[in-house]
Amino acid sequence: MEIIISNSSDKPIYEQITSQIKNMIITEELKHGEALPSMRFLAKELRISVITTKRAYEELERDGFIETVPGKGSYVAAKNTDFIREEQLRVVEMDLQRASEAAKMAGITLQELIEILTMLYLEEQ
Repeated sequence: MEIIISNSSDKPIYEQITSQIKNMIITEELKHGEALPSMRFLAKELRISVITTKRAYEELERDGFIETVPGKGSYVAAKNTDFIREEQLRVVEMDLQRASEAAKMAGITLQELIEILTMLYLEEQ
């Protein structure tokens, strides 16, 4: 499991860890039941505080992405597809909100924005 921490990011380190692990679970790079590195090991590998990795794991558990078994470790939880879809929709909505605001500032019409989005969406297929 490779996690990259950016000191120049405006996101706190625990959020960087959380978002990367969520992405690995969503894309099934990490599969149901797979063990995550211990908090201490991850902290050592990333050269960060154990408190930071603990906060990331707590957030992942709260959001239903991992389960922690005391004395055994943390594991990828069974997929809650509805929750994962909601998480992905939330991210897309935030990105589209930023794009919409930028378009308004640039004088791009709604129709032009729809055309751009349609072109980008179909380009990926």
